[in-house]
Amino acid sequence: MGKVPAAVLKSADRLEKGVCYAALVLMALIPAVEALIRPFGGVIPVSRGIMTHLFLVVGLFAAMLTTKSKEHISIAVIQYAKNEKLKTALGTATSLISTFVVTVLFWNSLSFLVFSLSGKLVGFIPDRVFALALPIGYGVMAFRFARQSSGKGGVPPVLAALLGTCCSLPAIAKLIWGFDPPEPFYTWVNLLYDGAYFIKLPVIILLIAAALCGTPIFAVIGGIALIMLQASGGEPEAALIQIYSALTEVDIIAIPLFTLTGFFLSESKAGERLVAAFRSFFSWIPGGMIIATVVICAFFTSFTGASGVTILALGGILYTILTEKSKYPERFSIGLLTSAGGIGLLFPPSLPIILVGSTTNNILYFMGETVNHSIIDFFLGAIIPGIILVLAMIIFGIAASVKVKIPVEPFNLKEAGKALKGSILEILLPVILIGGYFSGLLSLVEISAVSVLYVFIAEVLINRDINIRDVPKVFFKALPIIGGVLSILAMAKALSYAIIDSQIPENFAFWMRSAIESKYLFLLLLNLALLVVGCLMDIFSAILVVLPLIVPLGQAYGVDPIHLGIIFIVNLEVGFLTPPVGMNLFLASYRFKKPFMEICRYVMPFLLMQLAVVLLVTYVPWLSGFLVGIFK
Repeated sequence: MGKVPAAVLKSADRLEKGVCYAALVLMALIPAVEALIRPFGGVIPVSRGIMTHLFLVVGLFAAMLTTKSKEHISIAVIQYAKNEKLKTALGTATSLISTFVVTVLFWNSLSFLVFSLSGKLVGFIPDRVFALALPIGYGVMAFRFARQSSGKGGVPPVLAALLGTCCSLPAIAKLIWGFDPPEPFYTWVNLLYDGAYFIKLPVIILLIAAALCGTPIFAVIGGIALIMLQASGGEPEAALIQIYSALTEVDIIAIPLFTLTGFFLSESKAGERLVAAFRSFFSWIPGGMIIATVVICAFFTSFTGASGVTILALGGILYTILTEKSKYPERFSIGLLTSAGGIGLLFPPSLPIILVGSTTNNILYFMGETVNHSIIDFFLGAIIPGIILVLAMIIFGIAASVKVKIPVEPFNLKEAGKALKGSILEILLPVILIGGYFSGLLSLVEISAVSVLYVFIAEVLINRDINIRDVPKVFFKALPIIGGVLSILAMAKALSYAIIDSQIPENFAFWMRSAIESKYLFLLLLNLALLVVGCLMDIFSAILVVLPLIVPLGQAYGVDPIHLGIIFIVNLEVGFLTPPVGMNLFLASYRFKKPFMEICRYVMPFLLMQLAVVLLVTYVPWLSGFLVGIFK
């Protein structure tokens, strides 16, 4: 690929970041302002339409930046290869596959833009103006994936793009001739469909292998969705309809805003203030620092949505306090911090719960089932299992601390008051958000917007941990996570549509029901399968890729969707700790500079305890259904 002038690249970079920055700011301001003026009868006209279409723009432009920084979510087994030539070859192959898939999406997004949108106004702007983000986003991503391949002379990237173009002939024909291309063209289209039918399984296997080699998960999911749609005689443009639908869904708007909230917290000194406050209040109790550690980790993970961020952001300071100041053994401290990193995923405003709720409802809708549960029901269903997991960690920790006779510190009221005053803004954050959400005063999107503004005021204007000039840097650190997750989310909805359209879940559920009659045996096998999934995939990919296959099985065995969703999340949490490839084990090895096998040994007692909680949550559905029943 030829070189692009540096000035052009610099201007494009500024434009992309500027669009993302402006759209995210508006997404935070509009719902927050609307919540403030609502008691006085004020409304912002067409705010819902504006928000959903800004969300579409953020999703595509953040994905472009994520492609540029090579931070798309992937399984990335490639990084463990020691042969540099093999690494380079696999890297080239993954870029070429991504180029091919995204090129197909580019052409079909153009067709979707011209023929599938109504041209209705969003405020005073036609929806097609916002939807331009689709061809712009996929076009730029295809170009960047092509540039990232190491093929000599640019020939392999060009071939990948040409192959993607050939597979997009129906969309290109529409753009040239409209809805009535010449009759001979249909012969070629039918041949394309017939060919897709025969190569469907080999291509899907190839794409799965590509995922293991490091191809971005979103490209793999998108490729499988496209080949399944084409093989069934449908049009790839149907994938764009689902992508557009996913990226204009109201509740999912909370994902980038809560992600932004988490990054403001992790980039500030909020963690240090919370550690000081909890230490001053609990260090006089045997095992008090265990309570502080578990609660702080749960707090951070609930906002960031990623247990790895908690380990990396708070692991150092908590490790120092546990080992040097509180005199806990090193192996116990590392085991506790590694295993506590994921327990906050069951508490509001957890992004995985939002995704599980949204994905489950979408699958039930595609299946023709009645959707009776809102996102708030999934939050309610997760609270008691989350509390049980937190209490189990605390009790286990206290028992261990009593055994090794950890000294306690006398309670100092003055020190506790000072620490509380310093961290009061962070402590009030979940109280305000949970109170506003569960009281019904604020919607999920409004809560996410309020959370961004709250942490901005707290950490930038009041505590001044973050300089006002550095605020854009916080936004841009969050963009790769936002772009990576939303890319997968969009493709996963397309794949869900293709899978359900082909009746795979119903057939699989029928086969399972005939092979395994016991609901309890099914739940046990489900636990084992999800532990493996948790080892191999990040939580966002697992939810969006695996859950569409699990929901129909749950329906077949009479498992409540909320109970199934909580089982799913709890298993994935524990999967992150499960050797040999649990993600948190690698992150802990990196953070604490310890060999991987030592981390596995340190975590094992906590892993066994969490497995016991998994079984309890799985076989006692009352735990996830009690609060839902009360608030119905």
